[in-house]
Amino acid sequence: MGNYDQVLSLLMEVVSGAGKAEKEPRSIPLGISNRHVHLSQADVDTLFGAGYTLSKMRDLSQPGQYACNETVTVCGPKGSIEKVRVLGPVRKQTQVEIMRGDCFKLGVKAPVRLSGELEGTPGVTLVGPKGSVYITCGLMVAQRHIHMTPDDALFFGVTDGEMVSIQFDGLRGGGYNQVAIRVSSDAALDCHIDVEEANAMDLTSASVIKIIKNC
Repeated sequence: MGNYDQVLSLLMEVVSGAGKAEKEPRSIPLGISNRHVHLSQADVDTLFGAGYTLSKMRDLSQPGQYACNETVTVCGPKGSIEKVRVLGPVRKQTQVEIMRGDCFKLGVKAPVRLSGELEGTPGVTLVGPKGSVYITCGLMVAQRHIHMTPDDALFFGVTDGEMVSIQFDGLRGGGYNQVAIRVSSDAALDCHIDVEEANAMDLTSASVIKIIKNC
């Protein structure tokens, strides 16, 4: 009878442990973004030819988003950056996301903005194989952010538009403040920082991210 009670007790511990494991914090994947361009269909036609359709190279972490085979040259008053990747699908308005160091090469001061927040951003020239276009606004340095679903937001106790802090482990680990929460029903859980931010802390796509506090 004693052995039976002992086995039953062990089984209860296993079941209890499994329940606790399910409640462990969800892992937040890390996406490291290089400079890139989102194009309107009108600008696609100008840069690549009338009626041109962007071709998919590979899918990205967010549903429906993909890297294209096509690239453009971004030109500023002081210099240019070649082979900047186009991301699809096409958007209502063209947007160029660069890194802080690129501003010095181009000779343009780009503000830190979330994707889609184009008001007050500077313009830049884009050159493709069939033509060029000057956009009057849309050049920005991407604000670091975390994509998540409403269910994820409930789990982490955050809301859309909220700014949080994140922390990374590792030899050069540390943290970043002012990380925007972006909640959407069709999002995939993913933290986005740019190459400069990742390099500063030796981060890779395998790095572990923790939301540590609200700002």
